[in-house]
Amino acid sequence: IVGAPTWHTDADMERSGTEWDSWLYNTLPNIDLSGKNVAVFGVGDQQSYNDYYCDAAGELYDVFEKAGCKMMGFTSTDGYDHSSSKAERDGKFVGLLCDEDNQSELSEGRANDWVAQLKEEGFF
Repeated sequence: IVGAPTWHTDADMERSGTEWDSWLYNTLPNIDLSGKNVAVFGVGDQQSYNDYYCDAAGELYDVFEKAGCKMMGFTSTDGYDHSSSKAERDGKFVGLLCDEDNQSELSEGRANDWVAQLKEEGFF
């Protein structure tokens, strides 16, 4: 399970503003993760950054999928108030996305539901 905040909004890469950024592009390509189960989570502010909500989660998805990982844990976009996110694929989020600034009361339930979903998907 991998996760990151979104810091460099609307950037094409290195969106988290953390050490993840260099690791994803300098270290990950040299590791054989083919077939490994990976689930992504992200945190962001969907009101202040409505056009870039949790973009770094989408970046994590992209680089781990490119590394041959089996991506798991997609979630519904229902109940979120954003206009765009690089963490969306085919109308779903690439994993668990939480907004502690505007919807903190929903985070625990979303996390519990996501873990139950991952169990059903055979992640663990």
